[in-house]
Amino acid sequence: MSKSVAPVNLAEKLSQFSELWSQKKVAVLNDYEVKLAKLKGEFIWHTHEDTDELFLVLSGRLTIQLRDGDVVLESGELFVVPRGVEHCPVADEETAVLLFEPAGTLNTGDVGGPLTKAVENLD
Repeated sequence: MSKSVAPVNLAEKLSQFSELWSQKKVAVLNDYEVKLAKLKGEFIWHTHEDTDELFLVLSGRLTIQLRDGDVVLESGELFVVPRGVEHCPVADEETAVLLFEPAGTLNTGDVGGPLTKAVENLD
């Protein structure tokens, strides 16, 4: 992804894909990736041992299940899942999120498996 002086229009980027649970890189900040995803349904329980994970809800509603209680995010709210904390995102309706995490972070964390997807660039 080349460096650009143009702003990133998140709504425009979101309109470019419909696949659920697939992260799309829209920017890079130092060693971090800024990614968009559309979520619906329940993902899997997983942990990121080496990094925190930021979820910012752009539209819809996201529940991040934690072993000691759920965090419910409405549009415009964010939550940082601390490193090493097991979590499971759930969206009852289609929900658009912005994720911020180090480059190379797997969407399925320590679990892996068939839901693991490589991050795609959105140009």
